Amino acid sequence: MDRTARIAWQKEWASVEKQEARLEKRASAPREASWKTKVEEKVPEKVARSLEGAFCKAFALVFEKGTGVIEKSYRREELEKDHAVRDYAVRLKGDRRSLRQLRGEAQGGNARNLLLTTAEGMGLGLLGIGLPDIVLFVGMLLKGVYETALRYGFSYESPAERMLILRMMDASLTRGPAWGEKNLAVDGFLRQELAAAPTREELDRQLRQTAQTFALDMLALKFIQGLPLVGVLGGAANPVYYHRVMRYVQLKYHKRYLYGKRKEMAP
Repeated sequence: MDRTARIAWQKEWASVEKQEARLEKRASAPREASWKTKVEEKVPEKVARSLEGAFCKAFALVFEKGTGVIEKSYRREELEKDHAVRDYAVRLKGDRRSLRQLRGEAQGGNARNLLLTTAEGMGLGLLGIGLPDIVLFVGMLLKGVYETALRYGFSYESPAERMLILRMMDASLTRGPAWGEKNLAVDGFLRQELAAAPTREELDRQLRQTAQTFALDMLALKFIQGLPLVGVLGGAANPVYYHRVMRYVQLKYHKRYLYGKRKEMAP
């Protein structure tokens, strides 16, 4: 790694660490809105279980059968070619501007997804449709994750990649002390510390954990979304959660890319 590339990498790495510190601070000091807490207390246990089950089914459905459908919503070959061009610029120039352009391209690609999840969530919320919205919401989230992976030159089909995606989504909505543990698990994968591909049982266990995290955090909002007229308030939360998940996912893929560049440019 020459001096210019080393300095560029160090500055970009420092930026990632600052962003991670901010995420950790927010996760460690959660502040639940009082109205949300009151609503959660009134949600029947049966409804809470149904919500968790709906998220489990949504993740399983999209992972098992929805990838092909999602891939029709974007041009994979173009995203892969765009990455090849950006990556070549990083290797050729070795400056921070090239690294930042790569990051900006990944972040900018989610603008359309954010608009779509906003329209979908508010539209169904206005009609008082809550649980059926979950499959569409998870589909939009995974669309954003898949596109981000491709923009950084990574795949998403293998069991190991699916485990990473589930862990990132789980950590992104986790609050309190558990965030640190889950974040370390994600970083362990980024450093390629995973000795073997996860088994089907391990994947299923993580899928249920991720679904539970989403269900607990979105309980009040999805409950409200199932109510006519006022449900639009619950649906309006979709873009907020989309942004929250993707902010974490994009940061981790960028960190993973930087890990690769450090190894690639090492003497």
